[in-house]
Amino acid sequence: MGNSLHLTVSSEYGNFTETVTQIIPMYATRAVGGLLFLTGICIMAYNLWKTAHAGAYIGDELDEAPARARYEKGTKEFWHKWIERRPTQMLLASLVLILIGGMVEIIPMFLIKDNIPSIATVKPYTPLELEGRDLYIREGCVGCHSQMIRPFRSEVERYGQFSKSGEFIYDRPFLWGSKRTGPDLHRVGGKYPDSWHYNHMLDPESMSPGSIMPPYPWMLKNDLNTSNLSSKINVLRMLGTPYPAGYEDIAQADVEKQAAKIAASLRKDGIEQDGLEKKEIVALIAYLQRLGTDISKADTSSK
Repeated sequence: MGNSLHLTVSSEYGNFTETVTQIIPMYATRAVGGLLFLTGICIMAYNLWKTAHAGAYIGDELDEAPARARYEKGTKEFWHKWIERRPTQMLLASLVLILIGGMVEIIPMFLIKDNIPSIATVKPYTPLELEGRDLYIREGCVGCHSQMIRPFRSEVERYGQFSKSGEFIYDRPFLWGSKRTGPDLHRVGGKYPDSWHYNHMLDPESMSPGSIMPPYPWMLKNDLNTSNLSSKINVLRMLGTPYPAGYEDIAQADVEKQAAKIAASLRKDGIEQDGLEKKEIVALIAYLQRLGTDISKADTSSK
């Protein structure tokens, strides 16, 4: 994804492109360090091979060991001595205890809804946004971009309003983190027109001079595969996402409807491409334009 979104921030913090270009020498230094580490592994492997090769096989070497002491049950033996001598029973007992502890922590989160903060305006992803999110993960965008603006002045001024836990209630898995090879994208929704994202994926530097992000031209050519969409919706509903019963049967129609709107927006901005409605880039744009926009629709206070 974009490594250099031009966000409006104070001059104290600058924009992200300036930060990335300044730390490129540090990336080079890290690459040299990684090369030294890899070289050390190769030398170690060669040393092990030479050591093993220099040895000679001895087939009938005499083995000696002291006789095993016979266990004599004492009169003051505690219960843990008994189980320590029985690895199978100890493994089963440990498993039971771990399961009990896990259930004590996890089950209340499912049974007591108040434990999970929610925001009234946060709704599940549309089918097209859901597909776009999977593409975002597939292409490794999450490896360079976080989606969690922390409540620090530097973060808020650079990226926008800090993230609330209730905004991620339907994210499975969530895409938090602190990896910032590229800027945080949690508030990128609505900041740029659809055509900006299209051109940014085609040639990042055309929209963000100095960007070190690679292009993703295949997303403009590949048709979107929605063959697993019904299964995704069923699984998410099972996990608590409030998709209505039977929605999986009409989800494809919603995909086509939203895709047609985005394609029309792209054509309005001069992007002419056959079959835009069916391309992966449209789903990715739908997802990016959704990010961080739910809380702007109403009061962000939790229910």
